Amino acid sequence: MPNYLLHAVHVYPVKSAAGCAPGEVRVEPWGPAGDRRWMLVDPAGKVVTQRQQPRLALTRAEPLPDGGIRLSAPGREPLSVTVPEPVGTAVAQFPKDKVEAVEADAGAHAWFSEFLGAEVRLVHLDDPARRRPVAPKHGRPGETVSFADAYPLLVTTLSSLDALNSLIAQGDHADEGPLPMTRFRPNAVLDGTAPWAEDDWKRIAIGDVTFRITEPCARCVVTTTDQRTAQRGKEPLRTLARHRRSGDKLLFGQNLVPETTGTIRVGDPVRILE
Repeated sequence: MPNYLLHAVHVYPVKSAAGCAPGEVRVEPWGPAGDRRWMLVDPAGKVVTQRQQPRLALTRAEPLPDGGIRLSAPGREPLSVTVPEPVGTAVAQFPKDKVEAVEADAGAHAWFSEFLGAEVRLVHLDDPARRRPVAPKHGRPGETVSFADAYPLLVTTLSSLDALNSLIAQGDHADEGPLPMTRFRPNAVLDGTAPWAEDDWKRIAIGDVTFRITEPCARCVVTTTDQRTAQRGKEPLRTLARHRRSGDKLLFGQNLVPETTGTIRVGDPVRILE
Protein backbone atom coordinates (compact mmCIF):
# COMPACT_ATOMS: atom_id res chain seq x y z
CA MET A 1 0.00 0.00 0.00
CA PRO A 2 1.37 3.49 -0.88
CA ASN A 3 2.82 5.47 2.02
CA TYR A 4 0.60 8.56 2.11
CA LEU A 5 0.99 10.93 5.07
CA LEU A 6 -0.59 14.07 6.47
CA HIS A 7 2.11 16.67 5.83
CA ALA A 8 0.47 19.75 7.35
CA VAL A 9 -2.71 21.02 8.97
CA HIS A 10 -3.97 24.60 8.61
CA VAL A 11 -6.68 26.44 10.50
CA TYR A 12 -7.99 29.91 9.58
CA PRO A 13 -9.86 31.39 12.56
CA VAL A 14 -11.00 34.42 10.51
CA LYS A 15 -12.16 33.76 6.96
CA SER A 16 -9.54 35.16 4.51
CA ALA A 17 -7.07 36.21 7.21
CA ALA A 18 -3.77 34.37 7.66
CA GLY A 19 -4.10 31.19 9.66
CA CYS A 20 -1.95 28.91 11.76
CA ALA A 21 -0.42 25.47 11.29
CA PRO A 22 -0.85 23.42 14.47
CA GLY A 23 0.59 19.95 14.75
CA GLU A 24 -2.88 18.54 15.26
CA VAL A 25 -6.51 19.58 15.13
CA ARG A 26 -9.83 18.21 16.26
CA VAL A 27 -12.16 17.51 13.32
CA GLU A 28 -15.75 18.41 14.14
CA PRO A 29 -18.77 17.67 11.90
CA TRP A 30 -18.55 21.19 10.39
CA GLY A 31 -14.75 21.22 9.96
CA PRO A 32 -11.53 21.69 11.96
CA ALA A 33 -12.09 23.10 15.44
CA GLY A 34 -11.87 26.89 15.32
CA ASP A 35 -11.66 27.06 11.53
CA ARG A 36 -13.47 30.02 9.95
CA ARG A 37 -15.71 30.69 12.92
CA TRP A 38 -15.13 34.45 12.39
CA MET A 39 -15.70 36.54 9.28
CA LEU A 40 -15.98 40.11 8.02
CA VAL A 41 -19.08 41.65 6.47
CA ASP A 42 -19.72 45.07 4.95
CA PRO A 43 -22.43 47.51 6.15
CA ALA A 44 -24.99 45.70 3.97
CA GLY A 45 -24.09 42.35 5.51
CA LYS A 46 -22.26 40.99 2.46
CA VAL A 47 -19.27 38.76 3.16
CA VAL A 48 -15.87 40.45 2.78
CA THR A 49 -12.88 38.28 1.82
CA GLN A 50 -9.58 38.67 0.00
CA ARG A 51 -11.62 38.79 -3.20
CA GLN A 52 -12.61 42.34 -2.29
CA GLN A 53 -9.82 43.14 0.19
CA PRO A 54 -6.47 41.48 -0.64
CA ARG A 55 -4.92 43.25 2.38
CA LEU A 56 -6.77 40.76 4.56
CA ALA A 57 -3.88 38.41 3.76
CA LEU A 58 -1.69 40.60 5.98
CA THR A 59 -3.92 40.18 9.02
CA ARG A 60 -3.38 37.21 11.30
CA ALA A 61 -5.73 35.59 13.78
CA GLU A 62 -4.45 33.27 16.48
CA PRO A 63 -6.97 31.15 18.38
CA LEU A 64 -7.32 31.67 22.12
CA PRO A 65 -8.29 28.90 24.56
CA ASP A 66 -11.75 30.34 25.20
CA GLY A 67 -12.68 30.47 21.49
CA GLY A 68 -11.62 34.08 21.09
CA ILE A 69 -8.89 35.31 18.77
CA ARG A 70 -5.83 37.54 18.92
CA LEU A 71 -5.52 39.79 15.88
CA SER A 72 -2.29 41.24 14.50
CA ALA A 73 -1.27 43.11 11.34
CA PRO A 74 1.60 45.32 10.17
CA GLY A 75 1.49 48.70 11.88
CA ARG A 76 -1.41 47.75 14.14
CA GLU A 77 -1.46 47.06 17.86
CA PRO A 78 -2.55 43.47 18.50
CA LEU A 79 -6.13 43.05 19.69
CA SER A 80 -7.71 40.21 21.62
CA VAL A 81 -11.37 39.57 20.76
CA THR A 82 -13.64 37.55 23.01
CA VAL A 83 -16.52 35.39 21.83
CA PRO A 84 -19.59 37.64 21.82
CA GLU A 85 -22.66 36.79 23.84
CA PRO A 86 -25.37 35.36 21.55
CA VAL A 87 -27.93 37.97 22.54
CA GLY A 88 -28.98 38.58 18.93
CA THR A 89 -27.90 37.70 15.42
CA ALA A 90 -27.28 39.55 12.18
CA VAL A 91 -27.64 38.07 8.70
CA ALA A 92 -24.43 37.59 6.72
CA GLN A 93 -24.92 37.33 2.96
CA PHE A 94 -22.83 34.83 1.00
CA PRO A 95 -23.09 34.76 -2.81
CA LYS A 96 -25.41 31.72 -2.68
CA ASP A 97 -26.81 31.63 0.85
CA LYS A 98 -27.35 33.54 4.06
CA VAL A 99 -26.31 32.68 7.61
CA GLU A 100 -27.05 34.12 11.02
CA ALA A 101 -24.05 35.33 13.01
CA VAL A 102 -23.29 37.28 16.18
CA GLU A 103 -21.44 40.59 15.96
CA ALA A 104 -18.16 41.13 17.81
CA ASP A 105 -17.64 44.30 19.81
CA ALA A 106 -17.10 47.74 18.28
CA GLY A 107 -13.34 47.62 18.91
CA ALA A 108 -12.96 44.64 16.57
CA HIS A 109 -14.98 46.41 13.85
CA ALA A 110 -12.76 49.49 14.16
CA TRP A 111 -9.52 47.47 14.15
CA PHE A 112 -10.30 45.84 10.81
CA SER A 113 -11.96 48.93 9.28
CA GLU A 114 -8.95 51.13 9.96
CA PHE A 115 -6.51 48.58 8.57
CA LEU A 116 -8.52 47.90 5.42
CA GLY A 117 -9.64 51.47 4.83
CA ALA A 118 -13.26 50.37 4.49
CA GLU A 119 -16.12 49.93 6.92
CA VAL A 120 -16.47 46.29 7.95
CA ARG A 121 -17.86 44.34 10.92
CA LEU A 122 -16.46 41.19 12.50
CA VAL A 123 -19.03 38.45 13.12
CA HIS A 124 -18.87 35.08 14.88
CA LEU A 125 -20.58 31.79 14.06
CA ASP A 126 -22.11 30.93 17.40
CA ASP A 127 -23.80 27.62 16.54
CA PRO A 128 -22.15 25.73 13.65
CA ALA A 129 -24.31 22.67 14.35
CA ARG A 130 -27.38 24.36 12.92
CA ARG A 131 -26.65 27.71 11.32
CA ARG A 132 -25.51 26.76 7.82
CA PRO A 133 -26.01 23.54 5.79
CA VAL A 134 -23.36 22.14 3.47
CA ALA A 135 -23.78 23.16 -0.20
CA PRO A 136 -26.93 21.33 -1.32
CA LYS A 137 -25.34 19.92 -4.47
CA HIS A 138 -23.33 17.42 -2.44
CA GLY A 139 -24.53 17.90 1.13
CA ARG A 140 -26.66 15.42 3.04
CA PRO A 141 -29.42 16.14 5.57
CA GLY A 142 -28.00 17.46 8.83
CA GLU A 143 -24.53 18.26 7.47
CA THR A 144 -23.35 21.76 8.33
CA VAL A 145 -20.38 23.95 7.56
CA SER A 146 -18.59 26.92 9.14
CA PHE A 147 -17.93 30.18 7.25
CA ALA A 148 -15.89 28.20 4.68
CA ASP A 149 -17.07 28.76 1.12
CA ALA A 150 -19.15 25.58 0.82
CA TYR A 151 -17.64 22.52 2.52
CA PRO A 152 -16.04 21.76 5.91
CA LEU A 153 -12.47 21.00 4.72
CA LEU A 154 -10.16 21.40 1.75
CA VAL A 155 -7.39 18.88 1.00
CA THR A 156 -4.43 19.41 -1.34
CA THR A 157 -1.31 17.40 -2.16
CA LEU A 158 2.34 18.39 -2.44
CA SER A 159 2.77 16.43 -5.67
CA SER A 160 -0.04 18.29 -7.41
CA LEU A 161 1.47 21.61 -6.36
CA ASP A 162 4.82 20.49 -7.77
CA ALA A 163 3.12 19.52 -11.02
CA LEU A 164 1.31 22.85 -11.20
CA ASN A 165 4.53 24.77 -10.55
CA SER A 166 6.23 22.84 -13.36
CA LEU A 167 3.46 23.97 -15.71
CA ILE A 168 3.74 27.56 -14.49
CA ALA A 169 7.48 27.46 -15.21
CA GLN A 170 6.68 26.66 -18.85
CA GLY A 171 4.17 29.49 -19.27
CA ASP A 172 4.12 33.22 -19.94
CA HIS A 173 4.36 34.17 -16.27
CA ALA A 174 7.09 31.82 -15.14
CA ASP A 175 8.60 34.61 -13.05
CA GLU A 176 5.64 34.35 -10.65
CA GLY A 177 6.47 30.79 -9.69
CA PRO A 178 7.00 28.58 -7.92
CA LEU A 179 3.93 29.25 -5.80
CA PRO A 180 3.70 28.14 -2.15
CA MET A 181 0.80 26.08 -0.85
CA THR A 182 -0.40 29.08 1.16
CA ARG A 183 -1.95 30.47 -2.03
CA PHE A 184 -4.57 27.70 -1.88
CA ARG A 185 -5.46 27.96 1.83
CA PRO A 186 -5.98 24.22 2.45
CA ASN A 187 -6.86 22.56 5.74
CA ALA A 188 -5.00 19.29 5.10
CA VAL A 189 -1.90 18.85 2.91
CA LEU A 190 -0.93 15.30 1.94
CA ASP A 191 2.44 13.89 0.92
CA GLY A 192 3.40 10.75 -1.00
CA THR A 193 0.68 10.73 -3.64
CA ALA A 194 1.04 10.90 -7.41
CA PRO A 195 0.22 14.26 -9.02
CA TRP A 196 -3.54 14.77 -9.38
CA ALA A 197 -4.29 11.37 -7.80
CA GLU A 198 -6.89 13.10 -5.64
CA ASP A 199 -9.09 13.58 -8.73
CA ASP A 200 -10.10 9.91 -8.49
CA TRP A 201 -10.71 9.60 -4.75
CA LYS A 202 -14.20 9.27 -3.25
CA ARG A 203 -13.45 8.55 0.43
CA ILE A 204 -10.26 8.84 2.47
CA ALA A 205 -9.13 8.31 6.05
CA ILE A 206 -6.61 10.55 7.80
CA GLY A 207 -5.55 8.71 10.92
CA ASP A 208 -8.80 7.45 12.41
CA VAL A 209 -11.05 10.10 10.84
CA THR A 210 -12.87 9.35 7.59
CA PHE A 211 -14.00 11.87 4.99
CA ARG A 212 -16.23 11.92 1.93
CA ILE A 213 -14.88 13.79 -1.09
CA THR A 214 -17.61 15.93 -2.60
CA GLU A 215 -16.16 17.76 -5.60
CA PRO A 216 -12.97 19.50 -6.78
CA CYS A 217 -12.33 22.98 -5.44
CA ALA A 218 -12.99 25.76 -7.97
CA ARG A 219 -10.34 28.43 -7.53
CA CYS A 220 -10.80 32.21 -7.57
CA VAL A 221 -8.73 35.40 -7.61
CA VAL A 222 -7.57 34.81 -4.03
CA THR A 223 -5.04 32.29 -5.35
CA THR A 224 -3.34 35.07 -7.34
CA THR A 225 -2.72 37.04 -4.15
CA ASP A 226 0.72 36.79 -2.57
CA GLN A 227 -0.14 35.97 1.03
CA ARG A 228 2.99 37.73 2.28
CA THR A 229 2.55 41.03 0.42
CA ALA A 230 -1.13 41.12 -0.66
CA GLN A 231 0.03 41.86 -4.24
CA ARG A 232 -1.79 40.14 -7.11
CA GLY A 233 -0.45 38.48 -10.24
CA LYS A 234 -1.76 36.21 -13.00
CA GLU A 235 -0.84 32.81 -11.60
CA PRO A 236 -2.01 30.19 -10.88
CA LEU A 237 -5.29 31.01 -12.64
CA ARG A 238 -3.63 31.49 -16.03
CA THR A 239 -2.08 28.01 -15.89
CA LEU A 240 -5.11 26.36 -14.30
CA ALA A 241 -7.23 27.73 -17.15
CA ARG A 242 -5.01 25.90 -19.63
CA HIS A 243 -4.57 22.62 -17.82
CA ARG A 244 -7.17 22.23 -15.04
CA ARG A 245 -10.40 23.61 -16.46
CA SER A 246 -13.81 21.98 -16.13
CA GLY A 247 -16.41 24.14 -17.83
CA ASP A 248 -16.03 27.56 -16.26
CA LYS A 249 -14.23 26.23 -13.18
CA LEU A 250 -10.46 26.16 -12.58
CA LEU A 251 -9.62 23.30 -10.24
CA PHE A 252 -7.06 22.63 -7.53
CA GLY A 253 -7.68 20.52 -4.43
CA GLN A 254 -10.70 18.57 -3.23
CA ASN A 255 -13.53 19.47 -0.86
CA LEU A 256 -14.26 17.14 2.06
CA VAL A 257 -17.09 16.40 4.48
CA PRO A 258 -16.18 14.51 7.68
CA GLU A 259 -17.90 11.17 8.13
CA THR A 260 -16.54 10.80 11.66
CA THR A 261 -14.95 13.10 14.22
CA GLY A 262 -11.60 12.87 15.96
CA THR A 263 -8.12 14.36 16.00
CA ILE A 264 -5.81 14.38 12.98
CA ARG A 265 -2.08 14.89 13.47
CA VAL A 266 0.84 15.75 11.20
CA GLY A 267 2.45 12.44 10.25
CA ASP A 268 -0.82 10.48 10.37
CA PRO A 269 -1.16 7.82 7.68
CA VAL A 270 -3.65 8.51 4.92
CA ARG A 271 -5.69 5.70 3.36
CA ILE A 272 -7.73 5.84 0.17
CA LEU A 273 -10.97 4.03 0.99
CA GLU A 274 -12.67 4.44 -2.39
